Amino acid sequence: MKILVTGGLGFIGSHTVVELQNEGFEVVIIDNLSNSTENVLNGIIAITGRQPIFEKLDLREKASVQDFFKKYSDVSGVIHFAASKAVGESVENPLLYYENNLNPLIYILQELQQKDKANFIFSSSCTVYGQAEKMPITENAPIQPANSPYGNTKQIGEEIIEDVAKVSNITAVLLRYFNPIGAHPSAEIGELPNGVPQNLVPFITQTGIGLRKELSVFGADYPTSDGTCIRDYIHVVDLAKAHVVALKRLIESKNESKVETFNIGSGTGSTVLEVINSFEKVSGQKLPYKLVDRREGDVIEAFADTEKANAILGWKAESTLDEAVESAWKWEKKIRS
Repeated sequence: MKILVTGGLGFIGSHTVVELQNEGFEVVIIDNLSNSTENVLNGIIAITGRQPIFEKLDLREKASVQDFFKKYSDVSGVIHFAASKAVGESVENPLLYYENNLNPLIYILQELQQKDKANFIFSSSCTVYGQAEKMPITENAPIQPANSPYGNTKQIGEEIIEDVAKVSNITAVLLRYFNPIGAHPSAEIGELPNGVPQNLVPFITQTGIGLRKELSVFGADYPTSDGTCIRDYIHVVDLAKAHVVALKRLIESKNESKVETFNIGSGTGSTVLEVINSFEKVSGQKLPYKLVDRREGDVIEAFADTEKANAILGWKAESTLDEAVESAWKWEKKIRS
């Protein structure tokens, strides 16, 4: 069975390709290499012993998307990752985010709605909840006004999918991720941010390896146990496995509605300083950091209620924070060696 993974050479995409191939799926990757490299294919092959099909194309070009679906008319499902994902950057450059995150989604759905049956997994985000009123966050938590253009693109994306599913043969699962971290335990693939990392853990590991002088902790005056933001950090391999489970659910027609939504997180909140402490524990070294002002677009805390995914998908995050951080550190050391 052939599955399209857009953004399949990116951080979460590449780990999901590995899990799909391990489960016997044939994978076609689309990636424009704007935030990844073709070398990631080597890592995927090293882990799975199989080479996915790779098509380099830009999903913002409608004609390219149409040509792809003509060439690969036998695609049975799509896992859609391709998008820009940095909250801070989206505040500074909103139009980039609206173009990158919405146009490709529309073009892909336009092709899928022409099929007799189409299975679609959407890479969504806990940012759709904004600053949720209650913790942990359930799927029934109200969708708050977005704190950033990035968050808004995920909200709009979900709405587009809901509307299209009502009038087509598309069935979809919206996976609202919390904070993916870590790397494959083989250290063959991991997170490869371009330039200065926008996410906490790669900035920590780059600082630990000496690439960055020190880590800036944005905000130390939040109403939390140590004053820093709380997030739900999930190992990327656990997250990747959730996509395979969700896809199989659609393929086997076990879904209870045209569009289903699941929170994908560890179910545990950790402060920024707790993540730093975890790194210091697994690496055996002190991390230089400084406390600076809050960053625009950040919420105080966000961690998942994962009961629905645990019960309905039969999926559960397996790795601890320390295990995830340790895998990220192993990956960092490998790529800098």
